[in-house]
Amino acid sequence: MILAEIAGRAGHVYLRGAENLRRDITKKLVIALDGPAGSGKTTAAKNLARELNILYLDTGAMYRACALACVNAGADLSDEKSVKRVIDNIDLRIEYSDGRQLTELDGRDVSEDIRRPEISQLASKVSAYGCVRRKMVEMQRRIAATMSCVMDGRDIGTNVLPNAEHKFYITASVEVRAMRRFAEDRAKGYSVSYENIVKDIRERDKRDSEREIAPLKCADDAVIVDTSALTPEQTVEFIKNKIQEKI
Repeated sequence: MILAEIAGRAGHVYLRGAENLRRDITKKLVIALDGPAGSGKTTAAKNLARELNILYLDTGAMYRACALACVNAGADLSDEKSVKRVIDNIDLRIEYSDGRQLTELDGRDVSEDIRRPEISQLASKVSAYGCVRRKMVEMQRRIAATMSCVMDGRDIGTNVLPNAEHKFYITASVEVRAMRRFAEDRAKGYSVSYENIVKDIRERDKRDSEREIAPLKCADDAVIVDTSALTPEQTVEFIKNKIQEKI
């Protein structure tokens, strides 16, 4: 498996715009955002990284790419050995173009393909396997070790980056999360129903929180952010203020 983390980015670029939080910062700024599907963590992570002018890594895209690879190869997703055979032979690359993360699978840009609802659902199943998680976590840790970044996922603060100085757990009610996902999918032209999305979210929450390897949970030292009644702008402002208090 070939892992090319950051194409065209210098590993020594740490702070960039993040230095505006406080002028005497001299170390990398690593921010971990965890939370369930539809909580707003990805939007918050993207906006936060943009405002701080540091790297944003969408770890969910990596697991979606693994799920897509398994589907394309006709793997039995209920069989870890079948999944491992596929994952051991894929070329997964994370690149950046004009501030946008691109996910390349076996030489092809799959950034849009991995956003299909069915692939998102399968990503949760694939990510439960140790063979998948170990490879993705290794890649994620290498990226965080080289530069300032905002990373979001299900187990960033508890497993991937347990020593991250800034941890946040982003959450929202199931109803709010379902409505957000419904609006996103409809905007992309997908035929979906609100009721099915609610059902899928509840099932995914259960699966993610009960999986044996790196389950979804809030880190003991994470700040909990309920975005149910917050705008994306308010969420980012709250997180920035909490970071400022700590540094």
